[in-house]
Amino acid sequence: MKLSRNKIFFLGLFFSLFLSHTSSASDNKLKVVASIAPLADFARQVGGDKVDVILLLPPGASPHTYEPTPRTMQEISQAKIFIKIGAGLEFWADKLVAAAAKGVVAVDCSRGVALIHANDHEKHGAGNTDPHYWLDPLIAIGMVKKIEEAYAKADPADSSYFAQRASSYIAGLTALDKQIAGTVKTFRTREYVTFHPAWNYFSRRYGLTVAGVIEEGPGKEPTARHIDRILRELRRLKIRVVFAETQFSPRMAEAIAREAGGRVLMLDPIGGQKERASYIDMMRYNLALMKKAMG
Repeated sequence: MKLSRNKIFFLGLFFSLFLSHTSSASDNKLKVVASIAPLADFARQVGGDKVDVILLLPPGASPHTYEPTPRTMQEISQAKIFIKIGAGLEFWADKLVAAAAKGVVAVDCSRGVALIHANDHEKHGAGNTDPHYWLDPLIAIGMVKKIEEAYAKADPADSSYFAQRASSYIAGLTALDKQIAGTVKTFRTREYVTFHPAWNYFSRRYGLTVAGVIEEGPGKEPTARHIDRILRELRRLKIRVVFAETQFSPRMAEAIAREAGGRVLMLDPIGGQKERASYIDMMRYNLALMKKAMG
């Protein structure tokens, strides 16, 4: 018996929906959505094989310029937990969570963090608060604890499993903090110029100073006066390296570095890419670059 194309299409659709339903019904993993790569790494480190973690922000993209897609809405609506940085970084997230199906728990990792507030010349995101606190490994420990707490509430039967994994990972973050502190102590200079204001928490933790920021706000082109001010700082401090970032075009940083007789090195505050896929690998990558330029 021959089947029409329409019948074949609808039969295929029926079986795909059936398989999708039976697969999801048999999968007891906690579905988690994380906004950026460091959060996705924390979520996997704590959750292990008890969670299914979806990363929203594509590797190499900037959360400041990210635009959610219909698939983003779908992922959030199907999740049990949505983990975000907060502090204005995911300016698009609150409406998505509000529009998602009931039962999605939003974990705002900025809760309880001593946030840095920008001055009139530094606009970080949707507001005047610097959201890049995950670049401080000791603050990251608190973020991991918040994720563990959310998992334990969502899945009490596996709370001891989550607690053990969180404790093990926190030991790794503690070791990372000691490694960074020990390396920074060897730096011959403690001032540096970055592309955008992402490194204030890192600098506060380890006694460094951001002497200049090229792009003071997302997508905000620096004025000629601002560039002159950065060049004066580079010459005054005898800095020969300008730090750009992998999520942004290095064009402006390269032009400033050429004018100052220096070069550009690429920091990465987001990670999620080869050789810096994990948070700890990303931080060690950045530390190695800083040591190369400042140590």
